[in-house]
Amino acid sequence: MKNLRALYLVTMKGSSMLLQSLGAFTNLEILYMSGSDLKGTRFAQYSNLINLRELYLDGSSVGRNFLQSLEVLPSLKILSMRNCGFSGIIPVNQDSNLTNLRELYLDYSSVDENLLQYLKALSSLETLSMQGCGFSGIITMNQGICKLKHLQILDISYNDLSGNLPLCLANLTSLQQLHLSFNHFIGNISSSPLEGLTNLEYLSVSGNLFQIPISLSPFFNHSKLKYMESRGNKIFAETDGQYLNSRFQLERLVLSGGGYCGAFPKFLYHQHNLQFVDLSHNQMREGFPSWLLQNNTKLEQLYLINNSLSGPLKLPIHSHMNLSLLDISDNFFQGYITPEIGTYLPKLSHLNMLGNGFSGSIPSSFGNMSLLRYLDLSNNRLSGTIPEDLTIGCVSLRELILSNNSLQGQIFSEISNCHNLRIMDISYNHLSGKIPNWIRNMSSLQILDLSQNRISGNLPSNFCPIDLTEVHLSKNMLQGLLKDSFYNCPSLVVLDLSHNNLIGRIPKWIGEIPLGYILLSHNHFEGEIPIQLCKLDKLSLIDLSYNNLSGHIPHCLRCSSNYWYRQQEDIQPEQPVEFTTKNSSYFYQPSILHYFSGIDLSCNNLAGEIPPELGNLNMIKVLNLSHNKLIGAIPPTFSNLRQIESLDLSYNNLEGKIPPQLTQLYSLAVFNVAHNNLSSKTPERVAQFATFDQSSYEGNPLLCGLPLPKSCNNTSPSPPVTPTEEKEDNGFMDMGVFYVSFVVSYIMVLLAIAAVLYINPYWRRRWFYFIETSLTNCYYFLVDNIPLLSKFGLS
Repeated sequence: MKNLRALYLVTMKGSSMLLQSLGAFTNLEILYMSGSDLKGTRFAQYSNLINLRELYLDGSSVGRNFLQSLEVLPSLKILSMRNCGFSGIIPVNQDSNLTNLRELYLDYSSVDENLLQYLKALSSLETLSMQGCGFSGIITMNQGICKLKHLQILDISYNDLSGNLPLCLANLTSLQQLHLSFNHFIGNISSSPLEGLTNLEYLSVSGNLFQIPISLSPFFNHSKLKYMESRGNKIFAETDGQYLNSRFQLERLVLSGGGYCGAFPKFLYHQHNLQFVDLSHNQMREGFPSWLLQNNTKLEQLYLINNSLSGPLKLPIHSHMNLSLLDISDNFFQGYITPEIGTYLPKLSHLNMLGNGFSGSIPSSFGNMSLLRYLDLSNNRLSGTIPEDLTIGCVSLRELILSNNSLQGQIFSEISNCHNLRIMDISYNHLSGKIPNWIRNMSSLQILDLSQNRISGNLPSNFCPIDLTEVHLSKNMLQGLLKDSFYNCPSLVVLDLSHNNLIGRIPKWIGEIPLGYILLSHNHFEGEIPIQLCKLDKLSLIDLSYNNLSGHIPHCLRCSSNYWYRQQEDIQPEQPVEFTTKNSSYFYQPSILHYFSGIDLSCNNLAGEIPPELGNLNMIKVLNLSHNKLIGAIPPTFSNLRQIESLDLSYNNLEGKIPPQLTQLYSLAVFNVAHNNLSSKTPERVAQFATFDQSSYEGNPLLCGLPLPKSCNNTSPSPPVTPTEEKEDNGFMDMGVFYVSFVVSYIMVLLAIAAVLYINPYWRRRWFYFIETSLTNCYYFLVDNIPLLSKFGLS
């Protein structure tokens, strides 16, 4: 094996003997020892690895002795210690063999900051990558990095560095790539040392606190600059410099999230090599830049998200043959979508136009986009029917999102060519007709959302594709029985059939599919809750409210929101799910549903006692059993529901005391036991229970204590009531006293008026004028109306 050139030793527990034996491979050039334990080991002084050029120790544990022994490798050019646990520093001096090192990678390793002062000895170093090494504060490069005259690539991104960029960076005139992203650097780029680094080809400064002019004027002399990325910095407009001619021709430009308000930067008119442009989250307040497509025929991806762009979508006259992604979501575009969009942009694979004001019909030319994989036209004002050409021609379509529009008509009669469709969301429209049977043939379909439409008829039998994970059909006009519609759905996680007219019993096969979210509220289901639901150990949400269910609550119901368990099983939904909690209905996003669980059995005819076993659901957030016919006591085990935020047991026939242990539920925001037969004293007003008002307890005649007006302290019998007191208590008064008081008051008022008229001549004249006017008005009223009354026989 003397001619061996490369050796891979992965996850090895090394020893000094093994490293010494490597000396036999005198021609070895590449050595991988990734994921190994190399503490206490070292290369022998006479290892004879004189030709070793590349050494990779990524993910290994390295000791100080091993680092010192690297000096016996005279030809080493590349040293990679990414994600490497080592203590101490790499001892480098002017006489070390490591001075020939060209590339050093220390990404995500715990590096001592004192290492920086030793780096100056690596005079031949061309690449230095220290991404995510945990550096913090103001970095000092004067005695280390800034001495590396031949450095071409420097990556210190994903650290915790702050302050202004060191001015000595201007010494690195050979620098071609500079990665500064995701630190806390500050200052105006115009006055930074970057302006002198004219050999830069790649500059990434995202996730800092820089101030960057939209014109990029500090880089106009950087003739080699091809990649400029700035996300999340402050973009501002300069008073001059917009009309200067830049010497660079960018291929990739990212200036997003800066809050800039103004026109598109003028230098863009002179760029002709752009392949990727992201100007999102700036307030451009102009129309669609069709000129950007005309000037850059190589453009592949264009992001203009949330730019306040308005007006119609004007596309270039000639077809753009390279644009594969266009995202103009969350703007103010209006009018029709260009009918020839499929002809002008035939190579699109990703088109996102959500959150605008587009109206009219969906162009049938979308069918010309044979490469289209993702189409989102949601949250617009589109109307008309869904064109058949869309599903016939888009053979690559994987995600079709048309929700929140005013689309009408029936769902496509067939989808013959969309065999790759994974998500179909046409919710919140005005679609009618029945659910088509061809859905069962969509072998790749995972998410079907047709909620909030006017779909009617019965559910098809066995229409569940094998990979279907989510079915959202709520707020339609579906009717009939469930039968065997979802009998054989091996992957179904979300079943939402709420707000329909479904009848009959909940079928027993419901326990044979791996549901995590079952929402059947606001239907006409009857009978008992099937005991088979207890088989579903991954359930997170159960909503059976507003039905006609009867019988007892199964004591074995499960409801878990254990984050790690569900993450491993990968059962979280991708679509929002609507659920009622804290007396309000919310749409819970998938990221929130990771941590959320609840049971709502309210507004049914359930009877019997509340199962104490429900108190074992210690991760549940919402439990609503209100508006039923439940009897018995509130289980003391409910004190175990430490995560619960909403507990509603109102409008039942519960009796007995409220368990005082419930005051230990510190997450409780809504608590309601109103309109039962509970007795004794309300819970102590501590912690969360100090926030609940009278409405939480009203309607329990035998319940007393705050916040109710009935006190629990008044236990002695009431004194006998005298006849006079009884009348007063019943709201009556002595009528003789009333008449005397009225006559006296009336006489006093008349005497007061007479006295005023006698004393004041002005008021006396006004009084007689008022009497005269009133008499005159009465006379003419009678004169005008007596004939009319006589006509109707009333004179």
